[in-house]
This record gives sequence, C-alpha cells and structure tokens, in this order.
Amino acid sequence: MKRAARKMRLLPKALAAFSGSGSHLPDPGSHALRGNPLVPALCVVSSDAERRGRCVPTRSMGMRGSTCFLLFSLLFASTPAVASISEVIDQTQPKMVKIYGAGGFRGMEAYQSGVLVSPNGDVLTAFSHVLDTDYITVVSADGRKFEAKLVGADPRLEVAVLKIDAAGLPFFNLEKAVDAEAGTRVLAFSNLFDVAIGSEPFSVQKGTVSVVSRLEARRGVFKTPYRGPVYVLDMTTNNPGAAGGALVTSRGDLAGILGKELRNALNNTWLNYAVPIEEIRRSVEEIQAGKFVAQRDSDDAKPRRSLDPASLGIVLIPDVLERTPPYVDHVRPGSPAEVLGVRPDDLIVLSGDRLIQSCKALAADLEYVDYEDEVRLTVLRGSELLEFTLKSDGERDTLKKRTP
Repeated sequence: MKRAARKMRLLPKALAAFSGSGSHLPDPGSHALRGNPLVPALCVVSSDAERRGRCVPTRSMGMRGSTCFLLFSLLFASTPAVASISEVIDQTQPKMVKIYGAGGFRGMEAYQSGVLVSPNGDVLTAFSHVLDTDYITVVSADGRKFEAKLVGADPRLEVAVLKIDAAGLPFFNLEKAVDAEAGTRVLAFSNLFDVAIGSEPFSVQKGTVSVVSRLEARRGVFKTPYRGPVYVLDMTTNNPGAAGGALVTSRGDLAGILGKELRNALNNTWLNYAVPIEEIRRSVEEIQAGKFVAQRDSDDAKPRRSLDPASLGIVLIPDVLERTPPYVDHVRPGSPAEVLGVRPDDLIVLSGDRLIQSCKALAADLEYVDYEDEVRLTVLRGSELLEFTLKSDGERDTLKKRTP
C-alpha cells in the first residue's frame, strides 16, 4: 500500500513532465523523465503507441485521458505474477507420495495417495484398510521406496499420519493451508487406479469447488463417522487410489485432502469431495504430538493383574485372521459393558488415545491396565462414535458413558 501511495504522489509530476509535449508521449530517456520511478510504466505506453503507429491522447483529451493510461500501466506493472498451471503441477508433484499396503481383494485396492506435511517424512493420508498391515510402503515422487510406520490415526476424521525415514523433503505446511469457497478453481493430485508406479507423475484433475456442504454419505451399508464440512467437487475424484490425495488451488496452496470412496446417502450417487485442511489440522498435530498413537511405549510396565475384554463383559468375534477387526460378538448380561450399553457389532477403535486395529491389539493394550483401574474404550456404531469408561466386574459404582 505504501508503495502504491508513493507512485500516486509521483503521478502529477509524471503528467506534468509530458503535458506540454504535444500529442505524443516524450522520450523516456529525456531529461524531464530521468530518475522518475514511473518511467517503466511510461515506456510500456510509449512503446505500445509507437508499435501501433498512432498517437496516445494527452492534452487533446485532457488530464483524465493521460491519467487512465498511466493508472493502467501502473496496475499492470504492480500486479504480482500468477504461477501457471504447469508451474503449480511441477511444484506440487514432489510433495506427493504413493502408498501401498493391505488389500488385493475385489473392492479393496492395496494402494492410495498421501501428502508430505513435514521435511522429515510425516505423511498425511486417509485412514483406510490399506494401512491395516505392518508392511506399508511409501514411494516418493522421485521413485525412492521407504518402509513406513503408522504413527497414529483419528477414526473420527478418518485421517492418519505415517512416518518414513527421510529428511529435507519438499512438503506442504499445514499452517499455510487456505480455505476454498464455491467457485474456487482447484487441482486434484492422486494416484488414481495406480497408474503411476515408481517415479511416474501423479494424475492431475482440474475443476472447481461446486459447493461447501456438510457430509451426508455412506460407504457400503455404514455411514462415515465424519460429519463436518467438505468441498464438493465438479470432477470425478472418487476413484480407487485417490483417497489421501491433495486438493490445491490454482496458486498451488493446499486446501484439502481427497476423501475415501463414498455414496451420497440422499440420492445414492458417488460423492466427489475433499476434507478441508482446517478441519483436520489440529488432529494431525495431536497425532504428531503422541495422541491417537498406534501402540504403547515399549517401556511401559505391566501390572501384576491386568484387564482383559472378558473382565469387562465383552466377547469379541473369533480371532481367525492376522488382524481380525475387534468387533463385539456379544456382551455378557449384567456386566459393566452391558450396563453402559455396549452392543454386539460395535467396533472398538480406541483404547484411551491408542489406535486399536485388531483383537490382538486390544488384548495387548489391556495388559498394561491394572485390573482395578478404569479403561476408556471408543467404539464405532454405524456412523456414531461412542466412548465408554469401564471397570472390571467388581467395580461398577463409577461406570461412565459419554459421546466424544
């Protein structure tokens, strides 16, 4: 603003310099204009007039005509250059990664996309079945392969953070992410259909944000637990492998993360959407700080007598797979779980702030909880997350239940 104001104060001097020069602009190298910071703008107008072989209005049109030409030149010269789409693509590609993990069955692809959010290998992606394995591979834009570790996840927002052993990586700073509104032009980066292998570039789709709306959708027969605002897009981003991809503006600013494959609960159509960064940034920071971690610290000591699901009245489904999801098979009548309302088919997703991905993981986590202590379990029931604070059968007087 100060720079623009200074130019406006110099405008009368510039006009006076050529007000008596007849119907042509003076030579920019003349003594009258020498040292005037408006010379570059005047040169643009003069050169254009000479190239067209005609005069520009000065005194014949009065001061207003000259001022218009100068203001146009000043505005043109002061406007910052906007990066082209190709430049934005080149800047964004190195900040993306390809993720490979569990899957392989029909409708359960073993790949998805991710975004680097720190120079030290933190990867933001969608929390999905692809991460339900101990062997996660991340491929950077230059084709390097890394073994990734699941740092943690927030089932409420369906986001996860991975960690790879690398440094000095290009990344998106979540604190500099921007909000988008209806009509914002955007680009979607993802490894849809796994078309990029190794160092091949990510697929890029160009479109706009159609509307900003609350998410009302379902995946299969269950609704998603996330109920916040999303960017509904006018391009087909709801493809296998696209989850966890980046949504950036035409200037290259990160605006959102592409969501998982969902159907609209109102009209049964596939929903193309992205979750705004502002909705997930705090959760990502909490995961990086140690909340919603995937496992306990190995230095934690186990009590002499610990809890187990049975002591809470919870019977899980048979543990027949390497990572059997910890669904509740049935609840023992009169038990602490039954008193609070734990139901069959509830999926246990958190024990305290630790992510639970299997029946074995739940049993292993409860081994660190003393038999007389409370334990806080979070379950997913349909699209609703419920939190229960339980004690063993002998301690029922302080049972609690609340909704997160």
